[in-house]
Amino acid sequence: MFWVIGILALLVVIGIAAYNSLVVSKNRVENAWSQIDVQLKRRTDLVPNLVETVKGYAAHEHDTFEMVTKARAQMVSAGSVAEQAQANNQMTQALKSLFAVAEAYPELKANQNFLMLQEELAGIENKIAYARQFYNDSVLRFNASIQSFPTNIFARSMGFTEKKYFETPEAEREVPKVKF
Repeated sequence: MFWVIGILALLVVIGIAAYNSLVVSKNRVENAWSQIDVQLKRRTDLVPNLVETVKGYAAHEHDTFEMVTKARAQMVSAGSVAEQAQANNQMTQALKSLFAVAEAYPELKANQNFLMLQEELAGIENKIAYARQFYNDSVLRFNASIQSFPTNIFARSMGFTEKKYFETPEAEREVPKVKF
């Protein structure tokens, strides 16, 4: 009789430990996503200043400015992780176009405001890359914990489901072509 109570107590302790471990893992994933969100917000706030600086030199590049503005609006209105990831990818493409325009204007490349904004944006992009990596590492640990025994028994019954990774679109995986 005592061994039955002991086994039940052990199962309860294992269940509590598994649940607490899953909660901590889930919170790490949510925290990691919020870190990406903070950096994306910083980038979104910086973009109008960058666009205005470039506009002064390249007023006729209307389509590029419109694309950047549209991408920024999508970043602001994105709700889910998938929507934010897609908006982020569109913003990245728009910024590449903006910097391509900037390359055509030598006086712009020498402008201190532009250089400062470009440097700030490069720093934010590095932080976003790090935050993405941290998020994906957190998702990996969380998904592994809900798939591993014995926590997988508790995870499904307690409503824990796998999280999605922050993925790079196929177009950005291609090797860039460098021409001299």
